[in-house]
Amino acid sequence: MTMIRKAALAVLLTSLASASAAQAAGSVSEGKQVYASQCAMCHSNQPGGQGIGPSLAGVYGKPAASQAGYDFSPALKAAHLTWNDATLNKFLAAPQETVPGTKMPYAGLTDATQRADVIAYLASIANP
Repeated sequence: MTMIRKAALAVLLTSLASASAAQAAGSVSEGKQVYASQCAMCHSNQPGGQGIGPSLAGVYGKPAASQAGYDFSPALKAAHLTWNDATLNKFLAAPQETVPGTKMPYAGLTDATQRADVIAYLASIANP
């Protein structure tokens, strides 16, 4: 392969990766709406606000089950997850399959776009 073809291939792959990352990023405003309809009944979006589940304010980028003041399941404590795009996407799709024994009884958010939107929203409230 010539140097020009290699350079062109590298540019093409970089462009595709950037487009894929941009497509994967969710909408904060849409995520806030999905959060309100799917998550807010159990989870506060305010720091320290507890409901049936823990507050989700500030969880993005933090270790799972690390928030003070909530009694997390032994399963979630032992999972050693950090809440990022990949782990949230997997967990929100199927909480009981991802962490068997978690207290979260939610069946899962099956729509990938809605999951990406909720993740974008959680990332936006990571440092309230």
